[in-house]
Amino acid sequence: MATVAFALLILSAILQGISLFEKKEPPAKPLKEVLPRRSRSKQRMAPSLLLLLAGVLLFVYLGVRSYQIRFAALTGVFESLVFYSGFLCLLLFLYPFQSRAPFLPLIQFGGTIVAVVLLALASSPIAPKEALPPIPALRSYWLVLHVAFSFIGEAFFVVSFVSALGLVLSKDPERKELLDRITYTAIAVGYPIFTAGALIFGAVWAEKAWGRYWNWDPKETWALITWLVYTVYLHLRLIRGKKDPVTNWIAIVGFLCTVFTFFGVNYLLSGLHSYR
Repeated sequence: MATVAFALLILSAILQGISLFEKKEPPAKPLKEVLPRRSRSKQRMAPSLLLLLAGVLLFVYLGVRSYQIRFAALTGVFESLVFYSGFLCLLLFLYPFQSRAPFLPLIQFGGTIVAVVLLALASSPIAPKEALPPIPALRSYWLVLHVAFSFIGEAFFVVSFVSALGLVLSKDPERKELLDRITYTAIAVGYPIFTAGALIFGAVWAEKAWGRYWNWDPKETWALITWLVYTVYLHLRLIRGKKDPVTNWIAIVGFLCTVFTFFGVNYLLSGLHSYR
């Protein structure tokens, strides 16, 4: 199922890329009026449905794996990457149909590329794929909440990362305004979810597993650094009302911190979280 989902993701990315790079928007009309939301949604239906199907397949795969190990399959690198990619697929499927943030095909395309990379990493040697029951320290549903909420929050950070990159590269003032709104909205939604998962549920699990809420483990430290980076972004963007290149780069750095927290800590640093 994971292989089929991977193929569907690649196909979705190809269709999105063709649509994105072939389409020429009339310069005479404002960007917001180029394509009404309903028309945009219809145009993106095929790639979005592929994303939905890929996401559903990945979660069904995790469900089967959970049945095999008699516990929620969310305790290893491979399972975490599958969950991360699966939720990102569902988020990108819903993106064209929501009304909170403007729809730009670039965001869905960039997010799909990230999902493809995540599944490619899950298929690589860095992520052992054996369906083994977790060790006692990992058999906690606080851990499941910790991992699930952390990656759900980070899926929104993927959207903010893609939009912030587009913002840095764009020279069109109107497009920059839309990208800034997407970046802010994605971080505003992902931030409390990530806070609950990475810090609150993580601390509760740490107390259950090791007897302390905080151990200054490398992964805990980098999760805190990530949280602080996004806190600075929201402070500048929401409290001080700043819309400048500094906030855009903070959003990009925040996502890079999430990447290092997951991969860098797992493979470069040793600690209590060094599970495979």
